[in-house]
Amino acid sequence: QVELVESGGGLVQAGGSLRLSCAASGHTFSSYHMGWFRQAPGKEREFVATITRSGIITYYVHSVKGRFTISRDNAKNTVYLQMNNLKPEDTAVYYCAASKSGQTYYDALADQYQYAYWGQGTQVTVSS
Repeated sequence: QVELVESGGGLVQAGGSLRLSCAASGHTFSSYHMGWFRQAPGKEREFVATITRSGIITYYVHSVKGRFTISRDNAKNTVYLQMNNLKPEDTAVYYCAASKSGQTYYDALADQYQYAYWGQGTQVTVSS
């Protein structure tokens, strides 16, 4: 089992940047693919980005490509989401999640049901 704690959310103006962090407990962090999802008010939770166990493969939803970067530090049991050029439509609660899926293709790792463990979320608000 792994426990996840997100941090780094806040209020930022459009065009600004934030870096989210997700710290994982336990000694098996490197065995999990890690993902970021978000949920805006009145909307379903959606996939944002994911990174495989080794960090070699990353995927992004189209709307954040070129603006967001996911990375991980397995020595620190932490996954990051660097968010640049933020837009008001990025406003949401951001969640990190851990998956032990045996698949590494996009459709698998973008599927929230492949993730067994979730953090409590951190609020990101982008003002126009």
